[in-house]
Amino acid sequence: MGPLFALEEVTVAGAARPRLDRVSLALGTDGGVTVVQGPSGSGKSTLLRLLNRLVAPDAGTVRYRSEDLAARDVLAHRREVGMVFQAPVLFPGTVADNLAVAEPGAETDPATLLARCGLSPEDFLSRDAATLSGGEAQRACLARALATDPRVLLMDEPTSALDHDAASVIETLTRRLAAEGVSIILVTHDRDQAARLGDHVIALREGRLAA
Repeated sequence: MGPLFALEEVTVAGAARPRLDRVSLALGTDGGVTVVQGPSGSGKSTLLRLLNRLVAPDAGTVRYRSEDLAARDVLAHRREVGMVFQAPVLFPGTVADNLAVAEPGAETDPATLLARCGLSPEDFLSRDAATLSGGEAQRACLARALATDPRVLLMDEPTSALDHDAASVIETLTRRLAAEGVSIILVTHDRDQAARLGDHVIALREGRLAA
């Protein structure tokens, strides 16, 4: 099997310097965890947003399973390639309401989604989303991302705002999802986390591929 994504001479402009500067790389494997590691400002989040079509390249081509990403239907792509952001963002209402937003009318049982992310359906389905702790909110966002049954999950520094215990739970869930066959691409500034989680690690520095 080939890589999930390929970047070909991709540049994304920035104010002082390019956020990504003529980057060519292949990344992502079926059922594995690929970690993109680098310091703040290295272009990690920009790279992840390219893969979800939240950002478009100023030059170069991004491909998903060999297909030019610009030619794919955006909504269909985002159902297949889900994303979890650094800061958990939940909408007003219950946790169940938030899960329904991801895929209205989806056949996936919300209780199953919560249980898959380590949250008791009995305790959390009817909970006001505004009352969740940071770790609980991030797991609820993860459950929401899984509502479309994505083949790939992009995770942007998902533990950086969490305490040690909550971060450990997210790391365990990440490895479990990969073992279940979900392909994970995760960005982090933390080298130790990259070593713990990554089957493959890519390093970015100042918008360029370092290793």
